[in-house]
Amino acid sequence: MNPITTNLLHQLSEQQIVPGVSYAMKSQEKWQQEVFGFSQLKPQKKLLVTDQLYDLASLTKVIGTTTVILHLVTVGKLNFEDSVKKFLPDFYDQRVTIRELLTHTAAITGYIPHRNQLAAPQLKKALFTLHTGNWLGKKVEYSDIGLIFLGEIIESFYHKPVQQVIVENVLQPLQMTNSTFEPLVNRCVPTTYSQKTGLLQGKVHDPKARILKEHCGSAGLFAPLSDLMRFVDWILADKIDPKLFSSDLRQQLFADQTPTHDLGRSFGWDLRYDSKGQACIYHTGYTGTFMLLDLATKQALIVLTNRIHPDEHNEIFLEKRDQIIAAYLKEKDH
Repeated sequence: MNPITTNLLHQLSEQQIVPGVSYAMKSQEKWQQEVFGFSQLKPQKKLLVTDQLYDLASLTKVIGTTTVILHLVTVGKLNFEDSVKKFLPDFYDQRVTIRELLTHTAAITGYIPHRNQLAAPQLKKALFTLHTGNWLGKKVEYSDIGLIFLGEIIESFYHKPVQQVIVENVLQPLQMTNSTFEPLVNRCVPTTYSQKTGLLQGKVHDPKARILKEHCGSAGLFAPLSDLMRFVDWILADKIDPKLFSSDLRQQLFADQTPTHDLGRSFGWDLRYDSKGQACIYHTGYTGTFMLLDLATKQALIVLTNRIHPDEHNEIFLEKRDQIIAAYLKEKDH
């Protein structure tokens, strides 16, 4: 299945761009999956084994927060054109809508001094001091903060921390039983390592998620490959069941949903187009995770790596990731 893509994935580990790789490719209802390489290189080498949990980083945004928002739209509690201020009275701009937060076109701008050193109440307060740039609705500027605001909107409906809502309303119904915001350390693939701070393992890497803890809708989820395969099977099934959001919304997910409908993003997800011009949904995580789903042909690619281990500065991975996606988009149509 997709030999060029498979070869490029093996090169990630062989060329020591990442310690190891867990990947799965779906085609015609069949999955090809492999796990190879190391889970960590420092302070000592350990082999990667099946079903270890990865810090998914920003994949939390699309698996968790976006799915809950789409559910709220399906049940009529929310509308994409609603003003954010309707749900968060302290929000700084009446014009910004749910659609703009979801598509990263909300032009969130401003600077929070010492952001990563603030305590949770101070950080939450500081987020409401930001403002709107003059490109509102006209340009995509990827932002964690938009998804943190969406997490707060979710909390305003459920009166529970957003991460608890994700567990109860996404992970449990989809039987993603090994996915968690509170993982057992020894089940996790470590992320970074430094002599000063040691090994970061089983603790979320993203600084805002560390501060906001269970109130963070932008990062924090840990999951194994098998659970992400379950999530993909659910999205790509003929009939969407359990019906966390409507079939109509699922269809809309695979189209440009930016205010101008030409900026290449959907609700929560990024878009990539195959050789036939068909939109696939795509998302990445800072730690080295990414996934791409094609509803039209029911194909998907999930890749989990720890590209920031042992060292965070790994630009070559980003080039290789783009090559893998380009090869996969080309290959899956043949």
